[in-house]
Amino acid sequence: MEYQNPQTAAVRADPALAPVTAGGRTVISETAVAKVAGIAARAVPGVYSLGTGSSRALGAIRDAVGSSEHAAGVHAEVGETQVAVDITLVAVYGAPLHALANQVRASVYSAVEKLVGLQVIEVNVEINDVYIAPPVKPTGAPAVAEREAVL
Repeated sequence: MEYQNPQTAAVRADPALAPVTAGGRTVISETAVAKVAGIAARAVPGVYSLGTGSSRALGAIRDAVGSSEHAAGVHAEVGETQVAVDITLVAVYGAPLHALANQVRASVYSAVEKLVGLQVIEVNVEINDVYIAPPVKPTGAPAVAEREAVL
């Protein structure tokens, strides 16, 4: 008589707990990987936007009509088990650029490996611009106070 582990027997009895052994193929597109990578990159503090000037302008138009392109500025090359990602971004002025690139790289590695299930072999980060916030204009109240002080 063959010994049967009670835990294994329970798994065999409950198909929901059994590992999937059926054949089939899963294909994950470059667009899907690029979206995951883009969302992960945007989540890093110090990243203003992704993409080049022209892709950011197109993205602003998409945002105005209620659509968004999560893969803008991201290119992914997907193999059967591995993926390589290229990201072009604009940094916020004041963020240390090498540290920012390393944080983006780590975020993309983590998200793609966890959510997509492919091994990330490289994440290339290109910082092509730095965003400088416009100066804050004073509100009307201080200007009135200054005029009253001069009078």
